[in-house]
Amino acid sequence: MTEHDLIRGCIRQDNSCQRMLFDKYAGKMMSVCLRYANDAMEAEDMIQDAFIKVFQYIGQFKFEGSFEGWIRRIVVNTAIRHLERKKMKFKDIDDHSQHAPQVDPGAYAHLGEEDLMKLINQLPDGYRVVFNLNVIEGYSHEEIAEMLNIQAGTSRSQLVKARKMLQQQILQLQKIAV
Repeated sequence: MTEHDLIRGCIRQDNSCQRMLFDKYAGKMMSVCLRYANDAMEAEDMIQDAFIKVFQYIGQFKFEGSFEGWIRRIVVNTAIRHLERKKMKFKDIDDHSQHAPQVDPGAYAHLGEEDLMKLINQLPDGYRVVFNLNVIEGYSHEEIAEMLNIQAGTSRSQLVKARKMLQQQILQLQKIAV
């Protein structure tokens, strides 16, 4: 069955097509949710809500562009709305230094994807969401500002602070490894 056939089946509310579509995309989209959630249970709630919306609005897909990208946008927006309901805060970290710490480029080579994701998940909600939206999803600060109902400058500062915090975490790991 082609992706086009699968989408058409979901538009007809064919349960077997809905199951196949979910099975095809749930794993990738779960990894998106895990980047925004504080834990796996929260990510599961996000993915469930997102797929309810996918099936609710699948008739609006225009068969232009990437279907996976269309689903991803729904998943990201659902994750953001979920975090808004939790009253996500954009908070400052204590910053007593003038410059970001210098991280040896070799430090990144020792970090696997899973290690890096753990560090990202330890960021405060606001930092983590902006970091994910900008660095991983590729949204501009203007798009992020609109999505999160914040100023573009707030998005930029959250990203700078997220990167700084990640650098500090990597420095700590370097010290432990030595």
